[in-house]
Amino acid sequence: MHTNTDPYLIEQTLKGDTKAFGELVERYQAFVYTIVIRIVKVREEAEEVAQDSFIKAFQSLSSYRGESKFSSWLYSIAYRKALDALRKNKKNNSLELIEEITEGDCSVIENALTYIEDKERSEVIKKCILELPEKEAAIITLFYFEEQSIKEIAKITELTEDNVKVKLYRSRKKLFSLLKHYILPEAYNTNDVNLNSLLI
Repeated sequence: MHTNTDPYLIEQTLKGDTKAFGELVERYQAFVYTIVIRIVKVREEAEEVAQDSFIKAFQSLSSYRGESKFSSWLYSIAYRKALDALRKNKKNNSLELIEEITEGDCSVIENALTYIEDKERSEVIKKCILELPEKEAAIITLFYFEEQSIKEIAKITELTEDNVKVKLYRSRKKLFSLLKHYILPEAYNTNDVNLNSLLI
């Protein structure tokens, strides 16, 4: 077994090698933090939640059965920890916003995204993601940045696959709407662009 694979590092951790778990932390800490910050939106709190997520993962590692990728299992812990932190901080927490954007509007905004890509303005996209409702920001992050499948996201978020698809569809439209405020009018005549190619 290769010594740098997740299964090997997990096996070594369970045998008492804490350095092996340290390698897992180093491998996934950036992605865990990204998911958490998209939900809690406060840097200091996100750092704390991310740390708690790894502690929880370490304590629960013996329960990991390998039925899904380790990254998916870890992200599900981080996702739940972030939502727990959010609920503690918000008495009236609204995690879903329903906003309808017509197909025509969506097409115009999607065309305009080419302008952002050409100008290498990925930070604008990330900033707009932070303005999405917490769960939707997490789903967008998992799908585009982490390339998790609909099935994997459903396991992480404990939603049905159909619900994930609906939220992903709505989230894309909301993201387009937010991006429109950052795009110059003359960019609206650019060619179509695939959102998946932008959120990398």
